[in-house]
Amino acid sequence: METVNQRLAALREVMRRERLAAFIFPSTDAHNSEYVADHWKGREWISGFDGSAGTAVVTQNGAALWTDSRYFLAAEAQLAGSEYRLMKLKVAGTPTIAEWLGQQCKAGSEIGIDGTVSSYAETQALIAELRRQGGMTLRLNFDPLACIWNGRPPIPQGKIELQPLEYAGETSASKLCRLREALRQKHCDGMLMSALDDIAWTLNLRGTDVHCNPVFVSYLVIEPEKAVLFIEESKLTPAVSAYLESIPVALRPYEKMGNYLRKEYFAYNILLDPKETNSCLVAYAREGNASVVMAESPVPMMKAVKNESEIQGFRNAMLRDGVAMVRFLKWLIPAVKEGNETEISLEKKLTSLRKAQPLYRSLSFDTIVGYEHHGAIVHYEATPETDIPIEPRGLVLIDSGAQYQDGTTDITRTIALGPLTEEQKRVYTLVLKGHIQLELARFPEGVCGTQLDALAREPLWREGFNYLHGTGHGVGSYLNVHEGPHQIRMEYKPAPLHAGMTVTDEPGLYLAGRFGVRIENTLLILKDRETEFGTFLKMEPLTLCPIDTAPIVVSMLTAEEIRWLDTYHRHVCTMLSPHLEADEREWLQEATKPIGENG
Repeated sequence: METVNQRLAALREVMRRERLAAFIFPSTDAHNSEYVADHWKGREWISGFDGSAGTAVVTQNGAALWTDSRYFLAAEAQLAGSEYRLMKLKVAGTPTIAEWLGQQCKAGSEIGIDGTVSSYAETQALIAELRRQGGMTLRLNFDPLACIWNGRPPIPQGKIELQPLEYAGETSASKLCRLREALRQKHCDGMLMSALDDIAWTLNLRGTDVHCNPVFVSYLVIEPEKAVLFIEESKLTPAVSAYLESIPVALRPYEKMGNYLRKEYFAYNILLDPKETNSCLVAYAREGNASVVMAESPVPMMKAVKNESEIQGFRNAMLRDGVAMVRFLKWLIPAVKEGNETEISLEKKLTSLRKAQPLYRSLSFDTIVGYEHHGAIVHYEATPETDIPIEPRGLVLIDSGAQYQDGTTDITRTIALGPLTEEQKRVYTLVLKGHIQLELARFPEGVCGTQLDALAREPLWREGFNYLHGTGHGVGSYLNVHEGPHQIRMEYKPAPLHAGMTVTDEPGLYLAGRFGVRIENTLLILKDRETEFGTFLKMEPLTLCPIDTAPIVVSMLTAEEIRWLDTYHRHVCTMLSPHLEADEREWLQEATKPIGENG
């Protein structure tokens, strides 16, 4: 098997032939996806780092990988023994990619990046930065992986299925009508849709092309009088083909997307979202007959506000997920005391309990089970090489979720398995305070997530702690577990919050080499009340699962925080008890008893 350094040697030979001083490998695919099919995992193949976020850059004499705080510890381990130098994003002293290339390459050098997997917005920003670094230029029309990646996985060809109207809540014809109206308001005749979850939502279809994300590789063009889906027809069942014909949606081969933009799209103009559309497709569109309008796609905001059927689907999915979680938590501590449990065995047990639930389709992301020091690795995933025994002491952090046909779940619980240190209890309680403070928020409609982010961090900031990941993200309706455009995070994200949106609440704290704590619920944003100052919103937890009270330092909680926790636990117990066996109900009643009784 080739080593990373052998792959680097092969890459550099191609770079010399093409007269490229460096090549950049982003983590995305041709659709700017966060999670990608194996065919597009070029950054992982060339670097050995398998996290979902990161950019590898290779020059003739060096190699570096940029990633965020979720992956610092994992990246250090995976890059060990290779040429790669880890570049920690948002850490003082870390150069940008362009700055590093300015140090590594001569003025006027040509840098390569595959324009089919790089959004127009990103490449334009990179072009400007490279110009400032000694007049370097960016080449977009070459993919060295086509030359050196032997055995590269093909573009997936999984079958597509219909998402029933009882779960979707709105016909595709209605969605297309709303989209055309939104385009008219932007003075646009049509648009290219590249984001795979946007396409799946618009057409009420789901697929299996991306691990844990029920999407399918395709493009969708919406025009004034028609829509065209670019997809391999072998992926369509007879039922799906008949459904698309009835909408109607025409079909074209996936690889003909560029040619269609260049030669067959005849409306006056076309909207391309620069953050979603890859640079090569923008170039094709500009060669065509239509005027190109660079603007934000209307689909993510439409998709983010859930309809009544989707909201009910979330509630039903969370109920079944809560049953699985309660059965797992009831099993956990006795099993650990008996011995022979590891991080991987815990993941397998939890997955098996979810699989037993009706409408289960898959995990919504690979389960994170981090025991003690592994809990400090934000996106840790146990492997046979890293798997460790679970002992009846300390903390285990479990971040998990599932795809049910009526909803997507995402939950994190940190659980005391036995005796804890005073530091562990204090940190756990601070994270819980941040979690509760965000859920207590009342705010005007249209506020953005950045304005709420400090609520979750303030208890930690007060003690000199912080975490570098976001506090919350949207969740899809049997779609991607990470969904925008709204987020709750320190970095400015202007997307407004509206009733009907889902969002997670997941503050955390990670002490490298010791332990980590994160507590996460998925929430639904609801209307709170009308005042003379407008509409105010609140957030209701959809997640139904006890929060471990054993590590809590009760004296650190305010009376309001204690009331919130007791109220939440009463709700969890009320909702889940009818679906549990007698011994499970007894366990749940103990796990959710008022916090004052545990003090």
